[in-house]
Amino acid sequence: MAEFFGNLERLAADLYPYRWPIGAAFIAVVSAALFFAYRRGWHIVLMEHRAATAVIGIPVLAVLGFAAWDLGSPLFINRTVEEEFPFSYEATVPDEMEREDVEMAMATLAMVETAPMDEEMMPTMMEAGSTSASQSGQSGAELEAVRVKVGEFMDQDAFHKGSGTAIIYRIADGSLALRLEDLAVTNGPDLHVLIAGHPEPDRRSDLEDGGYVHVGQLKGNRGNQNYVIESLDLGSAGSVVIYCMPFQVVFSTATLQDPG
Repeated sequence: MAEFFGNLERLAADLYPYRWPIGAAFIAVVSAALFFAYRRGWHIVLMEHRAATAVIGIPVLAVLGFAAWDLGSPLFINRTVEEEFPFSYEATVPDEMEREDVEMAMATLAMVETAPMDEEMMPTMMEAGSTSASQSGQSGAELEAVRVKVGEFMDQDAFHKGSGTAIIYRIADGSLALRLEDLAVTNGPDLHVLIAGHPEPDRRSDLEDGGYVHVGQLKGNRGNQNYVIESLDLGSAGSVVIYCMPFQVVFSTATLQDPG
């Protein structure tokens, strides 16, 4: 059933560029149908059976109205979430090491798929440098976490639009985190964030064939947001996907690449 409604939504997305003429045609057809019913006197029949009309019509209208609001209202309501960039730590850096050298060393660590690192696993260069700086009383310098994957969100179709940047970071302790920056995606019911193996998934079958990791429910369709990644094989990370669970529809995709 979910796939059926998803196909209907994709059909609606294909027709979205023609929404104004379709809307005008719909209003014309409905008006003609009401006029025809009025001329045939169907309104008199409804008035003569007011009790039955109310008993049947009110619950039906209530259910349809609730379903329409629950599923349709997110398309017209934006939720903005602004979270600070928290992925930083304090480290002592020796005088002979430039910031670029430190980031290069961290990038090398990021390429190693291991459990979270402790101090014993840090390169000798970093360990010696930290000890030397600590003994000399050098103040700490804030080092950002290392970018390991980056992608730009793009429109999925004429209706499901998306922009912004998806960044996967390797944190100092070796764990991974996802940050969505300047996100602006079409809102919808029960949107979730996935990291898929397929670089440009178009539908559920692409996600299932390539495999995916569920990151969490989308906090807001706009803004800057942070997500913890519980488990991920970076080598198989092809894209970050904004996905509608009830309709099984892809809203926007950011194909992941190594940072330049």
